[in-house]
Amino acid sequence: MITANQRLTGIMMAAALLLLMPLVAMQFTTEVVWTLSDFVIAGFLLFGTGLFVELVLRKVKKTSTRIILCTGILLALLLVWAELAVGIFGTPFAGN
Repeated sequence: MITANQRLTGIMMAAALLLLMPLVAMQFTTEVVWTLSDFVIAGFLLFGTGLFVELVLRKVKKTSTRIILCTGILLALLLVWAELAVGIFGTPFAGN
């Protein structure tokens, strides 16, 4: 059985590994160009989402509610990430 602390560690490790992907890609290609602010924003989004999902998993007891809330959190992450990357909604926060 996985404890809550092991699950939190796994979520944080997954977020860190996702942040390592563009860092490694930058070493091999010039097509991936991230600045420090890109890493900070991505880290905030990934770690914040992971912590928020962990909070839902710890506090919400009903399984169907957990699934709905976690799906909503992940969908929000994907929408914000897509907006920052390519500007699907055309907000001033969109990338160039």
